[in-house]
Amino acid sequence: MAASKEDMRLSKLMSKMLRHTPGDFGLILDREGFCPLGSFLNVLNRVSGFESILTEDVQRVVRESEKQRFEIADGHIRARYGHSHERITYDAAEPPPVLYHGTNRQAVPQILSQGILPMSRQYVHLSEGLHFASLAGKRRGELVILEVDTARARQDGIRFYYAGNEVWLADRIPADCCCPLSGS
Repeated sequence: MAASKEDMRLSKLMSKMLRHTPGDFGLILDREGFCPLGSFLNVLNRVSGFESILTEDVQRVVRESEKQRFEIADGHIRARYGHSHERITYDAAEPPPVLYHGTNRQAVPQILSQGILPMSRQYVHLSEGLHFASLAGKRRGELVILEVDTARARQDGIRFYYAGNEVWLADRIPADCCCPLSGS
């Protein structure tokens, strides 16, 4: 189901608040990126145009977001991944044997020589399936899906972190651990 314009606006603001500039809104996130849902809603309701947003509206955006960027647990809310502010900590976890990374064709030569780097993000974003990798790479030009050999990366000392909803994070991926998926 396609999100309404209002839900898209709310999702973008939630991203700004929870992923990029929480301090600008007076939000205090814990080391895992969570804050109490009630506090989040109070801050959200002080933003012009969002004064009448209810808990149910936030829950709907969390539930129906195609990329599943947000999570509500035990009365707290956070962005699962994609933070550009203070580094969020995750527990290391054992990934599946293969993960995927969506990128654009222009970036492939650099990736194959230097590996996948987080660039302006805190972590490299990877996915268990092709769908999410496609979503992530689509907005950057001609899509190429890279296959990541996680066992090889782990042998090189790379740690993986599970962010939820089939999204995995790593500090970087060495060049010899990734290759373009055939047909992409």
